Amino acid sequence: MYELDNTSTGKKVFIGSLIAVFSFLVGWQANSFGLLGNVFDTTKTENSTGGNAEKVEGHDENLNLFWDVWDKLDSEYVDKDKVTPDDKVYGAIKGLVGSFEDPYTVFMTPKESKEFSESIDGKLEGIGAELTVEDKLLKIVTPLKGSPAEKSGILPGDIIYKIDGKDTNDMSLFDAIMSIRGQKGTSVTLTIGRKNLDKTLEVSIVRASIEIDSVTMEKTKNGIVYLSVNQFNGKTNEQFGKAASEMILNEPKGLIIDLRYNGGGYLDSAVELLSYLLPKDTPAVEIRQRGKENDMMKTNGNPKITKVPLVVLVNEGSASASEILAGAVQDLKRGIIMGTKSYGKGTVQEVDSFADGSSIRMTIAKWFTPNGRDVNKVGLTPDIIVELKDEDLKEKKDTQKEAAIKYLEELR
Repeated sequence: MYELDNTSTGKKVFIGSLIAVFSFLVGWQANSFGLLGNVFDTTKTENSTGGNAEKVEGHDENLNLFWDVWDKLDSEYVDKDKVTPDDKVYGAIKGLVGSFEDPYTVFMTPKESKEFSESIDGKLEGIGAELTVEDKLLKIVTPLKGSPAEKSGILPGDIIYKIDGKDTNDMSLFDAIMSIRGQKGTSVTLTIGRKNLDKTLEVSIVRASIEIDSVTMEKTKNGIVYLSVNQFNGKTNEQFGKAASEMILNEPKGLIIDLRYNGGGYLDSAVELLSYLLPKDTPAVEIRQRGKENDMMKTNGNPKITKVPLVVLVNEGSASASEILAGAVQDLKRGIIMGTKSYGKGTVQEVDSFADGSSIRMTIAKWFTPNGRDVNKVGLTPDIIVELKDEDLKEKKDTQKEAAIKYLEELR
């Protein structure tokens, strides 16, 4: 079972992206593993230099080279006090984690972990954009709805080449986020590349406090209810349930769930929302994890709105948890999905916190739709494709939402 917060292990399971305001959507509790001291859980061996060579217990890999380099730096590097022993240990671990070349697997020092933890507590200041790395390029997954990033015209798929004039080529994902994050009222300039544009754009964005409701509801004049789900976090189920209870009192003629620009969040939150839309014990998402049997997660029995005609809106900024919900609706023919192809993130991450305050966010599993589809790096293709053109954006005309309303009206 993938729980939101397993206090016995200090772990949370989620499938969202890294957010430039540090809304990391995870828990941070220490477990019994101590990083410093016996860092690698090793046993001593001798090496030719008489240094600290060690061999990883239970593995064949010899760490002689590592300790040879460590000793050489200790004895010969000109600026001996440039880094502390802790800095070297954390740097080595970051190098190890980085060798997997997975942007969703990240090691964070105690300081970095603390900053993420503060973000979870609601202290969010930045531009409000979810980031990832693809093919060694820093990429916008989605701007959060109503955020400074969205208001400045940032779009899903934009590539960030420079942050305040500094190339992002050599930045880690965390370093890039650190550079973008900042105190509200200050500005950051991004140099971005965009599909179908011959030259880069310079976009200056004023940072702000990011406060976004997880779920917002709008009732249209023709009896159709529009629910915008902006994130899958700890409040999403409560807010969605409240909206669903209010909605059914008025016997809605149709329902639109808008997942555009929703980059994901908690895995269980997506299943909880599907539990309002589908009968109890309906397959929702399959989790495949190394060394364990495949786990088909099912709806948990809160089916308030199983009969209301449904359209789910997605676009290239809809990722992970959004794709779980939309993929299940499509597979099980509960409704249709409309818009443009989704982002394509089919992996699950877990966070472990260590005794010294550092932490690792690690990809532990892959997820598949109820019919066994793998959306990773592929995305979901809508049943009805509706493009949102540049001129529509300029005129603030939502043709995708209008198309969803028209579709539901015609169903009647």
